[in-house]
Amino acid sequence: MIKASVHIPISNSGSPVKLPADLSIPINSTGIIIFAHGSGSGKNSPRNVAVAELLNKDGLATLLVDLLTPEEEKCDTITANQHNRIPGLILNKFNIYLLTSRLLGVTEWVTQNQNTSGLVLGYFGASTGTAAALNASSNSRTCKFVEAIVSRSGRPDLVGRIGLRLITIPTLFIVGGSDLPDVINWNKNALQDIGSEKKKMMVVANATHLFEEHGTLEEVAKLASGWFRCYFQIKAHQSA
Repeated sequence: MIKASVHIPISNSGSPVKLPADLSIPINSTGIIIFAHGSGSGKNSPRNVAVAELLNKDGLATLLVDLLTPEEEKCDTITANQHNRIPGLILNKFNIYLLTSRLLGVTEWVTQNQNTSGLVLGYFGASTGTAAALNASSNSRTCKFVEAIVSRSGRPDLVGRIGLRLITIPTLFIVGGSDLPDVINWNKNALQDIGSEKKKMMVVANATHLFEEHGTLEEVAKLASGWFRCYFQIKAHQSA
């Protein structure tokens, strides 16, 4: 297993930045999952780390990366209380354009890095990170590399109906059966608009938004692993 902490240079979203990330590559891995974290979450999130470790056990490489810099996260914390009082103010963690640009830069790094360039690629999105992953998967610069998407408690509604129709790769939405009705409906409605023929929504019984209930996060990892390995294998056969 290759494990490394890296800093990924990004220059396509305004001022150049370097995003901290944790890379894990099991022996004989054929695919890598980039985690697109959502609002209020990051590469050190216990939930994302737990899912990544379970994916590693199934032979999938993972890249846990913060799409925002520490300064941008601090700015969000300072301005959060003003969010509802200033019209048009968008926190960085809800700036889907910014998150998508960062994810595109991370994807390009993965496709060029000597340790990861030969791996089939997938996205694992959560919350607003789901919207960034969906947008990035249909972008002309990276669409040829991304083979599958999995979302946990995502906000695909933030992509918009036109954007969702551009999604043509296998897409799996995972939601908690005890999550807020709005979250479940956002995913259900977005799924109908996604252009891919291979799309599905799985509901994990008794799970709330953060999947803190016993065994629910393991179920998320199991569903995600199966989805990624299925379509990564199909890609491998096509390339053989």
